[in-house]
Amino acid sequence: MTALPRFLAILAAAAMSLPALAQNFPTKPLHWVVPFAPGGPTDAFSRVVAQKLAEVIGQPVVIENMPGAGASLGMDKVSKSAPDGYTIGLATTGTHAINPHLYKKLPHDTTKDFTPLTLGVRYANVLVVNPAVPVNSVAELVAYAKANPGKVTFGSAGNGASNHLSGEVLRFLTNSPMKHVPYRGSAPALNDVIAGNITFMFDVLVTALPQVQAGRVKALAVTSDQRSPFAPQIPSMVEAGVKGFNEAGSDLWFGIVGPAGIPKPIVAKLNQKLIEALRHPDTRQRLSAQGFELLTSSPEEFAKVIVKDRQNWGKIVKLSGASID
Repeated sequence: MTALPRFLAILAAAAMSLPALAQNFPTKPLHWVVPFAPGGPTDAFSRVVAQKLAEVIGQPVVIENMPGAGASLGMDKVSKSAPDGYTIGLATTGTHAINPHLYKKLPHDTTKDFTPLTLGVRYANVLVVNPAVPVNSVAELVAYAKANPGKVTFGSAGNGASNHLSGEVLRFLTNSPMKHVPYRGSAPALNDVIAGNITFMFDVLVTALPQVQAGRVKALAVTSDQRSPFAPQIPSMVEAGVKGFNEAGSDLWFGIVGPAGIPKPIVAKLNQKLIEALRHPDTRQRLSAQGFELLTSSPEEFAKVIVKDRQNWGKIVKLSGASID
């Protein structure tokens, strides 16, 4: 056999082997990287889905928590893993849409160095204020801030966190004198809202709603474009009168990605099995209890969301002036 026919035969054999490879995939455990510390919402989401994914693929799914550098350490491990489908990771609005603008030097490109597999869930932050603050709506909070320059403060999980940027959007769109106070995580910020040390913050529903129900904070609005099914009594920011808030990036999401270059048949199978795991009634119930709304997609749809949200959140990061070396 001459060189050219031999080369063509090798190509044909490789092309024929791809479907077979996907059909047999996986033949060993999957590795799921969570780029955050154990115990938070990202970890809880990952463990629920990974448990069901292991059942539907017939192989263990091993969780590795790898926090650090605003989740970029764990994401970098995913991006530099072998593109064989056996290493996947949790992606968030923060890791893929905010971090590229927040960090001056990321070790990976969030649109080029990953294979989007599927969106998982979307969720909303809720604006909560200390009960002693004499406001009962976003409009009243804005008026209070303008009437008391320098008095209104908002907390966040840290510079560049999504709840920091939500506060910056509110401040900018309403032209209100509000001062940002960064914390090392959302929990201490919420504690200070309850204590009255800061005026308000944006927090995830799963941690904020119990405090609302206990009367320790007041909820004024959610950041999603519509009312949350988990808190239908709370208006959206647009309903509350903050026009343009949703254009800045209202939907927050978790999704699953792998390194760039995973063969398409394996991408298709991972997408299928992940969606099967996510849509299972047990998974739905457990994620709903965490305040997550199911949001599955094709890999192509997820890729478009990453590109769009990266552009939108880039404007907000620039507006806030947040930057991390």
